Amino acid sequence: MLRILLICALLASPAAFAKTFKIATISPDGLSWMKKLRAGTKEIQEKTDGRIKFKIYPGGVQGDDFTVLRKMRIGQLQGGAVAASTLTRFYPDLQIYNLPLKFWKLDEVDYVRARMDQRIIDGLDKAGIVSFTLAETGFAYVMSTKPVRSLDELRNVKAWVPDGDPISAQLIQSFGISPIPLYVSDVLAGLQTGLIDAVAVPPIVALALQWHNQLKYMINVPLVYIYSLMMLDKKAFESISPEDQKVVRTVMNRVFREIDQDNRKDSRAAYKALVDQGIKVIQFDSNQMVDWREQAEDSIEGLVKSDQISLESLQLLNRYLAEARETGAAQQTTSSD
Repeated sequence: MLRILLICALLASPAAFAKTFKIATISPDGLSWMKKLRAGTKEIQEKTDGRIKFKIYPGGVQGDDFTVLRKMRIGQLQGGAVAASTLTRFYPDLQIYNLPLKFWKLDEVDYVRARMDQRIIDGLDKAGIVSFTLAETGFAYVMSTKPVRSLDELRNVKAWVPDGDPISAQLIQSFGISPIPLYVSDVLAGLQTGLIDAVAVPPIVALALQWHNQLKYMINVPLVYIYSLMMLDKKAFESISPEDQKVVRTVMNRVFREIDQDNRKDSRAAYKALVDQGIKVIQFDSNQMVDWREQAEDSIEGLVKSDQISLESLQLLNRYLAEARETGAAQQTTSSD
């Protein structure tokens, strides 16, 4: 009888119901956002009396974003901090922010995100992925080892796309470029050997992964808006109590709101750092941009026709962009008066 009571007491203890979420990211350890994430997971552990713990694998030690997904399917990992484009097979419309040349400035991004972020989070949730506040990575710019001053010259580059990301490959191909798929871990070597000579990434990514040391030019055109997110397998997340789920959501949403805001500042600083370190900025005039925008719209039309993105989401994006631009124009008129 005593043994039975002891076993029951052990099973009823908080330690018996402890859950460790193993999560991975390609981001190097020591970055400011990683420090915030670690502080957040520690706070969750304290607020749940040790019932919920996180083990973080940084620096790509568990592989790239797509490898993280594969390991989630077999239960080796429960989640990760990944580029949003990694999750298109769960909810294709999350790439709505990644459409080329849709955003002209960050004010438009803020206006649209305030109205569409929850749509993305809900879409992922229905597909079995729990996510938290979306975190800006920034505008991606074409960076290359040789100057690119026109669409014709762009079509001659050997551009990297993430291996396993058919959407990125399709967008690149729509500009007449032959994509070179590589794992993120192989990009630096690809630039060094000449296997690739161009990437389209936000400045903070180029700096964090040391790719900028191999690049010489940057086109001053915000090609696409990139964001990342922290995600967990929904089944694993729902295996913990509703009370603990609330703690995780509250802390993670707050942490990633802070990261989202910090990344905006870091992105500006990273752009300046690239220029200060000698990367030459190529300016495009309005006539050149007409050609780029026409090509971008053609590529977006192709994505809709191939059901890679829904017409509903595209129409919502266009509506909110129009509202943002009308609001911005009105504010400028008022301020000039």
